[in-house]
Amino acid sequence: MSKIVILAGSPRRGGNSDLLTEAFARRAARENEVKIIRVADLSIAPCRGCNACFGEGNRCVQRDDMESVIEELRDADVLGIASPVYFYGISAQIAAAIHRLHNPVRDTFHVKKAFLLLAAASRREQVCEPIRLQYTLLTEHFGIENLGIVAAQGVKEPGDAAAAGYTVEAEALAAKI
Repeated sequence: MSKIVILAGSPRRGGNSDLLTEAFARRAARENEVKIIRVADLSIAPCRGCNACFGEGNRCVQRDDMESVIEELRDADVLGIASPVYFYGISAQIAAAIHRLHNPVRDTFHVKKAFLLLAAASRREQVCEPIRLQYTLLTEHFGIENLGIVAAQGVKEPGDAAAAGYTVEAEALAAKI
């Protein structure tokens, strides 16, 4: 049994990012512990780049909800990132959380595997490519196994991800864990 933590970055509840996340979590929860953290509902300030976290104790100078996210990630085996696609990038909310993981405390995590769930209104072929590249570079850099990517494109209205079969794809990805 793995502990899976999914950082869900959509500010819109019930949208296509949430549908992908929930479909994945339902299937994964059959054999794993799954925790969804809606980072859009938390108060997470952007990284200041001050590098205070590289000092004693690896503590960020900012006291916000990122501390609880880090606690959840400490003993996670699998990290999931779920985000809508905005201007060829992840949401600001998920970006803030990921950037705050610049903290060397990440080196104490047990995360060995990761996956990515994306929901894009655009059907443009390359709409998810910048995110895919960043995700791939990060997983390779940290030696984390990429379990897969579900990139739902052309899913503008709530429910489109399910209607287009992307939730089934998310469930299939979860079955691989």
